[in-house]
Order: sequence, then structure tokens, then C-alpha cells
Amino acid sequence: MNVVGKNRFVQRVARFVGAGHDGGSGEGLAGSEIEPRSERAATRSARSVNILGIRGIPAAHGGFETFAARLAPDARDAGWTVTVYCQAEEGMSRPQRRIDAWEGIRRIHFETRTRGSLSTIEFDLRCVLDVIGRPGVDLVLGYNTAVFTVLQRLFGRKIVMNMDGIEWKRQKWGRLAKSWFWVNEWIGAHACSVPIADHPEIAAHLATRGCRRAVVIPYASDEIRDAPVDALLPYGLAPKAYFISIARIEPENSILEIVEAFVKARTGLRLIVLGKLEPERNSYHARVRAAADDRVVFPGAIYERGIVQALRFHCLAYIHGHQVGGTNPSLVEALGAGNAVIAYDNRFNRWTAGEGQLFFASVEECAAHMARLATDDSGRLAHQQSASRARHERDFTFERVHRAYLDVLTSMAVAADRV
Repeated sequence: MNVVGKNRFVQRVARFVGAGHDGGSGEGLAGSEIEPRSERAATRSARSVNILGIRGIPAAHGGFETFAARLAPDARDAGWTVTVYCQAEEGMSRPQRRIDAWEGIRRIHFETRTRGSLSTIEFDLRCVLDVIGRPGVDLVLGYNTAVFTVLQRLFGRKIVMNMDGIEWKRQKWGRLAKSWFWVNEWIGAHACSVPIADHPEIAAHLATRGCRRAVVIPYASDEIRDAPVDALLPYGLAPKAYFISIARIEPENSILEIVEAFVKARTGLRLIVLGKLEPERNSYHARVRAAADDRVVFPGAIYERGIVQALRFHCLAYIHGHQVGGTNPSLVEALGAGNAVIAYDNRFNRWTAGEGQLFFASVEECAAHMARLATDDSGRLAHQQSASRARHERDFTFERVHRAYLDVLTSMAVAADRV
């Protein structure tokens, strides 16, 4: 398909999804045409990366947003032109596109006609229709709509895709959603130029689906050596007098088991559970709330990095209940804070947390570990804290992880220049 044919194709699909509105930026999606090869050549000296698959930056949702909000400035400082796609309002009768800048990074915001899960699919399609007319390598975070990767490859895009965890195994999804994720995982693994696995076990899982070329790059976090105690005061907490859990309040994150274990342990300490809690709308949340006593604190989801870092740094131990997935960012951040870790016992968490931490497979086992650390007189706590810092330094620093990502992106940019 030549450039004229590609442009016509983009225009037709854009009109079909109603993506051609101007959005007040003077640059409607339908006007974003495929650049002729001679014009693309002029951009080769300046590396460009387009980040898709997230809700936007700065981070206000979860792990991928936090990752993108840290990688994008580092890529910018390394001389890359960075574009990040951001999801705007849902349920708009005439969806618009808006372009602005954040800390020297171009952001492209798309509104959607639909709401909920469908809005995410619509948003991702709008992003793909836009990015195929732009220079650069595409970094896609997650495979949830990897079916659109086929369109990107049809237009000769170089795509680096973070394959995330094994989403189709999560309990919260119904049969239809699990089937969607299962199919898109396969498509993403085979259609992208370079699949990124954030954990060796994710790479091993992808190999069972016929993809043996995944590059393993985990998540990173800051090393925290100090944090203000004042951040604890609004929650009635004192340093080393509480356990902490930081995760979405969902069954596969073992939040109910963690709360039950804490109550059972009778340590005299407190437990702070960070995560959005809506017991009036969510039956699982209601069960978690009912299992708690007055020593359990539910402050909701907190995205102010300084506050979260302080809460991590001053806890007695971090409790990690994730049952599914690869290298979880929250566990990596606990290691960077030098936390003792009590983690759900599976191959993902054992590799990430490393030697020297405590693992549980039942409420009783978790409770016993909490009681042990609360009354520690053997130096066990100090041993775990030291092990966490060593594990973080070995594999999870931003310098190491971002360098690995930029190396992959550079190799794709060089390959694209040869086309």
C-alpha cells in the first residue's frame, strides 16, 4: 500500500469512528496524514517515541502511568522527542482531540463517545489511527487492545510492547473479558516488534504461547533513605508501629486475607490499606471492611508520591498479596524503601522480593509472620531490610531499567531508519 492509499485508509477509518473533529488544536485526527518517506528521513536525526496504552501523565491511576511519568522525562533528557497519549472525557457526542505539553513532553488527549471498558477500546483505536501518521517508535504499555497492533504493523511501525501480567487469569474478569485478553495477549506477543516481559516467569509464559523472543526488563523505583514523619500524622500513625498494604482492593491481591491475618495476629500495631474502597458499591470491598477492626486504616488511593514514600519508609513491614502477574511495581517500591516484606507465596513474588523475605500461603501463615516481626528480638527485621536494599540495587534502579528500555527503543529506531 503506497502513501496515498494509506492516507485514504486512515481517513476512512477515522471518519467511521468519528475521529476527525478538530478539538480546538487546529489539528484534527483525520488531518494527521502518513508522512512520505522523504519527509520521514528528515526526522531521523531526532529520535521520537510515542507512548500508548495508558490513561495519561502525570500518574493518577496505576503502575503503567507511574512508569510512563518517569520514563518520559528521562527519554526527553536523553534527546528523544516524546509523545504520550492521554485519555480525556468519556461519553462525548462529538469527541475532540487536544494537544498540549507537560514538562517538555507532548501530550495528545482524546475524548471518547463511549464509556467504561468500551471507551478504553475506542481511545486505543483513536491513538493508533493518530500515531500511524507520526514519526518514531511506538512503546505500547499493555496488550489489552493488541488487535490494533496489526494495523500499526501494516503501516510499517516499529512497536515495543510491555506484555504486563497474565491479565486473562485474574478472577475479577468474566468469561468474555478473559477470552478477549487471552486472544490479545497472543496477538501482541506475535505482532509487536519487541515484546517486553517484566519478569522471567512472564517470558517463560510467553514462550508457552510460541513467543520466545521476549526481552526481560523489570520495573524500577526510587531508593528511599529518608522521609518526613509529619506525613504520618493525618493517619494517626507512628514510625515502625504499622504494617502497610498498597494495592487495588481486589480478590487476587489478597486484601481480605491480609486484613483477616492482621486482626488474627493481635500485634497491637496498626494496618494501613492504601487503595480505593467502596463498600457500598462493591461486595468484596464490603467484606474487607467488615473483617477489619478499628486498628485498620483505609485512607483510600493516594497518588501524591511524597506521602506514599513516607508511608512506605516508616512502616514496620510491607504486606504484598498479589497472586497473579509479573514484577509488581508496589513490591519493587517496597524494596527501594528498604522494607521488610511479607509476600504471597508464588514464583513471581519470590523472584522479585528475593532471598531473606517472608512468604505466606494462608491467613494463618501471614498472621504468624506479622506477629513474628512485631515482637522481633532476633534481628530478623534488620536482616530483611538489608536484603531488600541489596535486591533493589541489583535489578530495580531507574538508571538500570530506563537504560534497558532506551537501548531497545534505539535499536528499533535504527531499524526504522533503514526502511
